[in-house]
Amino acid sequence: MFQNILVATDGSPDADEALRQAIDLADSEHARLTLFSSLVMPPSAAYIGAGGAVAATIAADAESETEAILQTAVDQVPDHLPVTSVLSSAPVRPALIRQIKDGAHDLVVMGSRGRGALRSVLLGSVSHYVLHHSPVPVLIVHSDPERGLESSATVSQSQTTSDRPTVNAIA
Repeated sequence: MFQNILVATDGSPDADEALRQAIDLADSEHARLTLFSSLVMPPSAAYIGAGGAVAATIAADAESETEAILQTAVDQVPDHLPVTSVLSSAPVRPALIRQIKDGAHDLVVMGSRGRGALRSVLLGSVSHYVLHHSPVPVLIVHSDPERGLESSATVSQSQTTSDRPTVNAIA
């Protein structure tokens, strides 16, 4: 049914559960996985009073952290499944929609919440945006260990070698 699955990841528990669900689905469907993450830079107001060196350090740290998140996700995918990774420096919402279209993905899998309430307030809900703008079905996964549930999911319609690639960057 699905042959080319896009998984949005940010290292959050919900994104980790989304990856587990996507791996299971890709394994059963013999599908290809593409793992996607986007650099999230602090708003420009965060740089007020900071020099260029501080801004460069913040940018480098954000890129290193995002690359590490992607590599950790790639490492979780079994060797028999084809996987690639994409690191975008564009704003996450339009970058995800562009990746869905340009990558000819037929399903998007993502967590329902990202890495914190403050980040969500600043950036808005990425999953909500993708749910309403995606041209393909979206599987939104929620990890809820407090209730003892492994996960719950919402669905909406709206080849590598053993040496896995680290990160493929797009603008």
